[in-house]
Amino acid sequence: MTWFEALILGLLEGVTEFLPVSSTGHLVLVSALLKLEPTSFQTSFIIAIQAGAILAVVALYGRRLLTNWNLTKRIAVAFVPTGIVGFALYKVIKTIFLTQTTLVVVALALGGVLMIVFEAWYKRRPGARRDVASLSYRDAFFLGLAQAVSVVPGVSRSGATILGGLALGLSRQAVVEFTFLLAIPTMVAATGYDLYRSAGAFTLADTQGFLIGFVFSFLSALVAIKWLMRFIANHDFTLFGAYRIAAAILMWWLLLA
Repeated sequence: MTWFEALILGLLEGVTEFLPVSSTGHLVLVSALLKLEPTSFQTSFIIAIQAGAILAVVALYGRRLLTNWNLTKRIAVAFVPTGIVGFALYKVIKTIFLTQTTLVVVALALGGVLMIVFEAWYKRRPGARRDVASLSYRDAFFLGLAQAVSVVPGVSRSGATILGGLALGLSRQAVVEFTFLLAIPTMVAATGYDLYRSAGAFTLADTQGFLIGFVFSFLSALVAIKWLMRFIANHDFTLFGAYRIAAAILMWWLLLA
């Protein structure tokens, strides 16, 4: 991997990590377009540069976890199912899921259709929209289960959690902020565990690639998070569903047709 390829993938990771479009899916597909072989380093790179995007969340929202113990406990409960599934399926995720472009394309398309259908239902659903303060531990665990589905690249960690939160009656702003915060333990655990298992085999050039991807992931995530919070003030997620379907069709044509 060249420094330019690491830069491109870092920017892509930061922009897509918190949008409901699947950052991992985008990284897998763009890596295929760049003709990067799905080696152990490449799959570790896709996992590890997410830490840059998570650092952006810590910079913007970390104080909320330090000052709101009730919220922190709910984040911890939500992390449990994701952590169990992630650790149990680690080998499958790294050696199979992250190398299957067809799986990513199908997940992107199906997720897009589901998002559009779900938004149509959500708009007709009566009742007030809840904030995070009303979230029970059972609800938090349910959101963790929703996030766990995103071990399949193309599903989208944020997308699955957002739809789960909307199903519980949370407001868009509340569920998006909860998704940001839930990403912190999720991505720290995923990155830390993968580096623990794989870092010993990386070269100096590999480490430089990680650093480049990390820095540009952090910078682009800062911009993407602020943009998303402004966007959801006046829009729903239907546009992202349409984008997912269009991206799936394009990638099918470019990579699989």
